Amino acid sequence: MHLVSRHVPGLLVNGGSELSLSESVEVDLHRVRSCVRELSQNGLNGNVASTLDLLRDAELLPGWYDDWVLFEQSRLRQDRLHAFHIIGRESLARRDYESALEASEAALQLEPLYESAVGLLIQAQKQQGNNAAAARAFEEYRAKLNEDMGLAPSEGIRRLVADVL
Repeated sequence: MHLVSRHVPGLLVNGGSELSLSESVEVDLHRVRSCVRELSQNGLNGNVASTLDLLRDAELLPGWYDDWVLFEQSRLRQDRLHAFHIIGRESLARRDYESALEASEAALQLEPLYESAVGLLIQAQKQQGNNAAAARAFEEYRAKLNEDMGLAPSEGIRRLVADVL
């Protein structure tokens, strides 16, 4: 703490029994959580690309394995998945297929078996006329779901690609 205070004066605030960051410090986790809250309450507003960038890059203390960190990492991951789903769904409704693709792909990087994201990805691909890409996304999901869990895709996902298979 002494070294941090010496190298970055004003970063830490000693409140007696409590040590905290100065209010002038911007914490990216707070920005991400604020963004997720805003999306959940008001939907997609503002710059989709910057929102996707903020969410895509959000990691909490990578390489740390303390119980409290693992819990918070999991919570942040779920928040990000939820936000990507909102962005994908609303972008698809707005016919912004590129943003819908980016959001669903980002969600699938976090959770490859996230069925809602696969559905959004398939729908966006089909709306762009990329039936082969939609079929490939379905097939990759089907194979991974079978390999990892021994399950078949839901009827809803199969219906999305029935016309292209």
